Amino acid sequence: MLAHEYAQAMRDSVTKIEETQMANIDRAADAIAKALANRGALWLYGIGHGGEQDLTHRAGGFMATKIFSFGVHVSSPIAEALQGRPRPEPMEADLEQIRFAVKISEMRAGDILMLASVSGRNRAPIELTLAWQAQGGIVIAMTSLEYTAQVTSAHPSGKKLCDVADIVIDNCAPFGDACLDVEGYGYKVLPISGAAHIAIGWMIFAETIEKMQALGKPPHIFMSANRPGGMEYNDEAMKEYNKVGY
Repeated sequence: MLAHEYAQAMRDSVTKIEETQMANIDRAADAIAKALANRGALWLYGIGHGGEQDLTHRAGGFMATKIFSFGVHVSSPIAEALQGRPRPEPMEADLEQIRFAVKISEMRAGDILMLASVSGRNRAPIELTLAWQAQGGIVIAMTSLEYTAQVTSAHPSGKKLCDVADIVIDNCAPFGDACLDVEGYGYKVLPISGAAHIAIGWMIFAETIEKMQALGKPPHIFMSANRPGGMEYNDEAMKEYNKVGY
């Protein structure tokens, strides 16, 4: 059954990550532990197609993990004949919005941002990485090194995510992301990176717990709100988290 093949592909992916990426996972956990222990913050942005949601506000997960998001709305109606007039200097709106969002956010030097781009070529995560670093932050990136080696960057710098991030973790996804050959298709189907990103994220956080315990500052962790006493425990723990920030 194709389901069994996909399950095996996921097992193989996690095994490869464990065998090849533990040093970088440890580096990421060390950076997070040091940041949180020193009044820094931990943010997630665009972990694949919504993976940041799974890694945030979950039973067993960190209270300190927050999603970084932004949106800029500008209303400037103009006659059709005047649209697209030349500017005094070149400007790319999507990249300008990212820089602006970082500048006006609660982000501070030393804060950690975790993000992902399977191909490593997309403009937003590359620009967000550069903007974050310009403010003194540290970026942990998940990407496929096999994929990124076979594509060109969509960012004006010509750089890919693996070229700019401070810590790079290979999600070990194949070129194109999909992992199974199925009769009738001229390309592979069923992506593997989503499962890989979630596994990597929780592996990083597992290491972070150990490191923060060693520092004498264990992170505040959510209990399942659906078990008896869970909501009450979380309410008290959140009060403590808001006092210390980790």
